[in-house]
Amino acid sequence: MLRWTLIFLVVAVIAAVFGFGGIAASAAGIAQILFFIFLVLFVISAVMGMTRRGGV
Repeated sequence: MLRWTLIFLVVAVIAAVFGFGGIAASAAGIAQILFFIFLVLFVISAVMGMTRRGGV
């Protein structure tokens, strides 16, 4: 999922350079949403890993 975030980020930067404002905003928005989903899943997996190991 982090790969898709980076892909949409690159698409947003390229579109912004060429002046496609709507496309850049859309791709940046998708990248931001995917990043936050990735972040939430990472925190959940870290917490579950700590509880499974006994909290050490």
